Amino acid sequence: MGNDPAIQPPQEESNFARQVAGKAARKLRAQRDGNQGVWFGLGMSGLIGWSVAVPTLLGAMLGLWWDRHHPGQHSWTLMLLAVGLVIGCANAWHWVAQEDKAMHDDTEDRDG
Repeated sequence: MGNDPAIQPPQEESNFARQVAGKAARKLRAQRDGNQGVWFGLGMSGLIGWSVAVPTLLGAMLGLWWDRHHPGQHSWTLMLLAVGLVIGCANAWHWVAQEDKAMHDDTEDRDG
């Protein structure tokens, strides 16, 4: 009785129904969130700036501490500042890539 094809929908129809339900949910969420204005953009740029600045400053502070307690031939301050800058830029790049992907996904949902 559980294998009656008249009762169970074909696999393609259930996949299609899940896709439609997912797109509808994303559209409702986008409508609920509303349009993001200038202040949202400024906030995001500030967040990206902090995601670069914080690791850079932490690297510099750790390097200063290391140079004071363990002086050597090379400057740990410069090395750790550069490492912090690289980590911060990678973090910002990852953040921007995620936001860009989310914007493109929303655009495709609206078009499709």
